[in-house]
Amino acid sequence: MSFSFELQTEDTQSAARAGVIHTPHGDIPTPVFAPVGTQATVKTLTPTDLHDLQATLILSNTYHLYLRPGADLVADFGGLHQFMQWDGPILTDSGGFQVFSLKGLRKVDEEGVTFQSHLDGSKHRFTPEGVIAIQEKLGADIIMAFDECPPPDDYDYNVQALNRTHRWAERCQAAQSRPDQALYGIVQGGIFADLRAQSAEFLSQLDFPGYGIGGLSVGETKAQMHEMLEVLHPILPRHKPRYLMGVGSPEDLFECVARGVDQFDCVLPTRIARNGAVFTRHGRVSLRNARFKADHAPIEAGCQCYTCRTFSRAYLRHLLIAKEILALRLTTLHNLHFMLETMRQIRHAIVEGSFTTFKQEFLNDYQPVTEERRGK
Repeated sequence: MSFSFELQTEDTQSAARAGVIHTPHGDIPTPVFAPVGTQATVKTLTPTDLHDLQATLILSNTYHLYLRPGADLVADFGGLHQFMQWDGPILTDSGGFQVFSLKGLRKVDEEGVTFQSHLDGSKHRFTPEGVIAIQEKLGADIIMAFDECPPPDDYDYNVQALNRTHRWAERCQAAQSRPDQALYGIVQGGIFADLRAQSAEFLSQLDFPGYGIGGLSVGETKAQMHEMLEVLHPILPRHKPRYLMGVGSPEDLFECVARGVDQFDCVLPTRIARNGAVFTRHGRVSLRNARFKADHAPIEAGCQCYTCRTFSRAYLRHLLIAKEILALRLTTLHNLHFMLETMRQIRHAIVEGSFTTFKQEFLNDYQPVTEERRGK
């Protein structure tokens, strides 16, 4: 099956949409949250766990897999699906965000980026053509164009980076040779409405099968992020999926779906789980807190994840304090269940015409933490 996007329902009171992305490895109902498997694994979980959680898309990272174990080795195993034994859809990002995060360790020119590995300091070179070749070896269903991710608030630099990103997008398209992979272009432009609009208009003319929205959750406020999404919604092609890269706290799912986003990924649920923090309907909770020492209750009453159906807060706290590996697995299971189930409920509400009411009810009860930043 080739890649396509079927837009099924549009909310009448917001820009929220429900649809289905069809890929060679299965359908992805949207809006969708993708767990992050940076190094060809969602930390602490197996592919069976991900199936049990009903995950429909996972993300892996081109930069990290290029450095180790190497794209050629993955290709020798038949690609990421066979290498990691996940038979569902996979998305690989281009590595652009990671490369441009290497402050002081990379040099940008018109042809690409020279950078030093964060692992051993060795020098490497990424070009648009090279990044496409790497992603074709990795074999994901959805791949991303190589872009430049500049600081969000430097207008002059954003102009330069935007034009370079557009030239690189054309080169990525020209370099693509695998018809079974969907190549997304990436909209940039920082926090500047005119640049975001210019980027969306230019990339729309290139007729990518989908569009990433990059350069957000990298230092700007949530209000600025929302403003940029509102700029993009009427410009990006209606019948193409929109992917907000690296964004995905619970409140983000609601606010950004309401502004037309179809795809999300974020390390937040798995990262905070490894620190003993878990999501609940009322906000984030640290299970390390002494008040849970003798607590017989699950993380959240009514939650149907394996962790909540089986274990108490007291036991989970004990595992965390004792530094038992099982603690990280159980908190990760809960957090990903929370995110995936919340997104399924969001999709159901869009289809049923009750999204705005559901969004308000959730946000009235949920207490977010201070601004989150993107990361791996």
